[in-house]
Amino acid sequence: MTATTSPALYTRYEVLRTFRNTRFFVFSLVFPLLMFMLIAGPNRNESIDGINFATYFMTGMVAWGSMTAVMAAGARIAAERSVGWNRQLRITPLRTPVYFSAKVVTGYLMALCSIAILYIAGISLGVSMSLMNWLQMTGLILVGLVPFAAMGVLLGHLLTVDSMGPALGGLTALFAFLGGSWGPLGSGAIRRFSELLPSYWLVQAGKVGLDAEAWPAKAWIVIAVWTAVLVRLVFWAYRRDTKRV
Repeated sequence: MTATTSPALYTRYEVLRTFRNTRFFVFSLVFPLLMFMLIAGPNRNESIDGINFATYFMTGMVAWGSMTAVMAAGARIAAERSVGWNRQLRITPLRTPVYFSAKVVTGYLMALCSIAILYIAGISLGVSMSLMNWLQMTGLILVGLVPFAAMGVLLGHLLTVDSMGPALGGLTALFAFLGGSWGPLGSGAIRRFSELLPSYWLVQAGKVGLDAEAWPAKAWIVIAVWTAVLVRLVFWAYRRDTKRV
């Protein structure tokens, strides 16, 4: 069994390759961190909705940063398709579930890096929560990232390597905005629409750390429906891509 067919070795290869990607560090790790420090730093003593601003803004940046990190797997898939690497993998004993799981696991590892860095930055600005709140918040964020992991894989099989950058940047920014990463959404039609998006509940997962209520049944339904639809589309896109070989 070679490095490309062993699940553990293939996943390790994916992780190492991602850590060597400069664009990943800039857009998934550095940029959200800079945004947080530049905006939350000067306003650390302010409050929003009765909550310390640094604490409130950290949860929004964690949602955005982790979303970007987990969707970045799509960029790697698009790059592989552009050079024919995925066609080479298909003639090896590498099983399709191993291929997909390696992408998702790598995306989650990168998301955890983004989350950890922002947590550390938040603590440096005075963010304080109970251990239970930190754990509950992190657990729900990881669940909320599932549809975005599928979305990244889907885009990687639909778009070219040149279009992935703008698509990822635009989509993550749009989902972050409509999800409330930048601030409260208020009430009305926009709020009701946002509650149908997985990014809204990803942001709300962070708010659980602020002693907010845990996800209601609606959140789990939204995440489950988006995940089911996107996973189905992923396998459709993969089969379509395979037929071209």
